[in-house]
Amino acid sequence: MARGLADIGAEGVLLAGAGRAILLQIADPRVGHGVADHSDFAHRPQDRLRATLTYVYAVVYGTEEQVAAVRRAVNRAHAPVRRNADEASAGYNAFDADSQLWVVATLYDTAVTVYQQVHGPLDDETADRMYADYARIGTALQLPPDKWPADRAAFAAYWDAHVATLQPDDKARKIAQDLLYPAAGPAMMRLAMPLARFLTAGLLPEHLREGFGFDWSPSQARRYEQTMRIVGRVYPRLPQRVRHWPKDYYLGQLKPGRMPHHA
Repeated sequence: MARGLADIGAEGVLLAGAGRAILLQIADPRVGHGVADHSDFAHRPQDRLRATLTYVYAVVYGTEEQVAAVRRAVNRAHAPVRRNADEASAGYNAFDADSQLWVVATLYDTAVTVYQQVHGPLDDETADRMYADYARIGTALQLPPDKWPADRAAFAAYWDAHVATLQPDDKARKIAQDLLYPAAGPAMMRLAMPLARFLTAGLLPEHLREGFGFDWSPSQARRYEQTMRIVGRVYPRLPQRVRHWPKDYYLGQLKPGRMPHHA
């Protein structure tokens, strides 16, 4: 029986791609400039990740009340994120469908990339089902259903064409610096950042790895491949309660009286 997002999305190992997804998002100036002007990565580096995870887990696993709660929170956060084009900026709008499509696309492609590096290739039926499921993450907000590419082949064409246009600018590099070298935040998070930077660099397309200023040698590439092989052997043997802990934790934050205030 084919699996889908509900079967795969709870795997905590997908968080290994969190940095990749965020850097891909901000490499597009329509997203990156809005984040730079309206987010505070320097003092709250974990907020965007927490908000994104809470939203995704709620859409996939939550109750109608939880989905409604995260939708309201995201809409509140997005409302002020807009700027008309001027001499200093091409402008942006968090409700722009093309920008929303790109954000969801980064979440989907990153999840599939990490999952397959750890667990091996998805069969076609499972891959098709997971792809169709991911459209819900966008359409639960305002992404028009017909904006999501019709199938995986159409998505691959969209993805390759869009990634090829991306080149991080100064604002994107500043966000990446604040995210990957946090001066604030929980001590455990800061201790985990060397590994997070290493995995992020390994998962990025080469030209974006260079654009964000990562040093990446052949020996680092070999070490990355060895690391992922080890994760692929160890992670699937962990108890489900450990593998699914992030999903259970973030859904727990959506209990009545603990609804999110920002995203």
